[in-house]
Amino acid sequence: MNIQFQLEKQAMARQAAADNKFRELGTRWIVAGARHKYTYQFTWMGRPIIQFPQDMVAMQEIIWQVRPDLIIETGIAHGGSLIYYASLLELIGGEGLVLGIDVDIRPHNRIEIESHSMSKRIQLIQGSAVDEHTVQQVRAVASGKRRVLVALDSNHTHEHVLRELELYSPLVTKGSYLIVFDTIVEDMPKECFPDRPWGPGNNPKTAVQEFLKRNRRFVVDEEIDHRIQISVAPSGYLKCIAD
Repeated sequence: MNIQFQLEKQAMARQAAADNKFRELGTRWIVAGARHKYTYQFTWMGRPIIQFPQDMVAMQEIIWQVRPDLIIETGIAHGGSLIYYASLLELIGGEGLVLGIDVDIRPHNRIEIESHSMSKRIQLIQGSAVDEHTVQQVRAVASGKRRVLVALDSNHTHEHVLRELELYSPLVTKGSYLIVFDTIVEDMPKECFPDRPWGPGNNPKTAVQEFLKRNRRFVVDEEIDHRIQISVAPSGYLKCIAD
């Protein structure tokens, strides 16, 4: 990529990040979109992918850059993101695998995932992401992998996410990423989550903040935040900077 073009992009992104009105507009848009379940409107290769397109573009950039041998995702829902990550690994080539973990893989979703053309790059584990038996299985799959990327998107309470961070961060390799989705919960009104155990003060972002106080292997990749703006994961793109 042209270096001058890259520098110009970075400068524009920093300007956007410094524009408080622009950032506030983005947050207000996210809150309004949540009322209409905006993220439920998209699919990837036929499967629902409950994410903002901006975050998926950011994930594509990360995966293309890192070229992981293994992508671990906790919380798979309909499997759209598993299919998305697998399709990117298919384009990259090699033996890359996506490992999906969920406490409840519903039969109709399992059927759709396992019959998909990208299923050859997908492995499923049913169980709580913080259960020791599940973690042992994940470690066995990750053993010997040179580049491991982790995405956390299951239970969004502070306690659960912090435990996931503690358990899965050691698997992430230097130069790769640990992505924590739904950190945006901290910046949204409490009434957006009337039937959920999480909300402002108890969510993935508060877990990330506590985690980073005592783990020096990871830093927030603010450049990603500056660029994409509309995101469910502000301050959730953590880059691994040490072995």
